[in-house]
Formats: sequence, structure tokens, C-alpha cells
Amino acid sequence: MCQIYAKTDAILYESRTRSVRIRGVLTTIRIENLFWDVLLEMAAGEGLTTNQLVAKLHEELVEERDEETNFASFLRVCCLRYLSLLVGRIREPASVPEAPLRAVR
Repeated sequence: MCQIYAKTDAILYESRTRSVRIRGVLTTIRIENLFWDVLLEMAAGEGLTTNQLVAKLHEELVEERDEETNFASFLRVCCLRYLSLLVGRIREPASVPEAPLRAVR
């Protein structure tokens, strides 16, 4: 089993920094390439650019929590939740009427 992971293309776990405009401020976010790829897929499902999706997720996070947390970690968790929803590993809580991303429906 370890070979499945050990032979992963190194480019996928290399970090990449991107500049994103959030609330009118140019911000840099550094996460691994694989997460940028998942964010691209999520954005495409919403008809958004990756930067638009990231800004929207930031807005929703601040609105929900009224604070900023480790945003890069939040993005990683969003990607994992998105992928888990796709494969049916997790379900949204009953209080959420429907999954927010079209690709998940």
C-alpha cells in the first residue's frame, strides 16, 4: 500500500504560492499543488475562477465565524471535504439543506 503514496509525483506535494485578492487586499496563499488542483475543480463546478472561489470561501468563513483562522488549512480541509463528499464518505449535517457545490449534487 505504501507504494501507492510513495510513488506520488513530487509536483503534487510541492507548495505553490498564489496571489489572491480578498476584500480588495492582495494576499498570498501557500498550499500544495494538489490542493490548488482540487480548488480549480471546485471552482469550475461553480462557474468561478479559482481566485473567485477562494475569495468566496474566505467571505463565507468570516461571515460564519466572525474571525479569520488559518486560512490555508481551511482551504485544505475544504478540498478534503469536497473529495469526501464526491466519494460518499461523509454526509452534510441535516442542518445544511443541500451541498453548496454543484459538482457534489
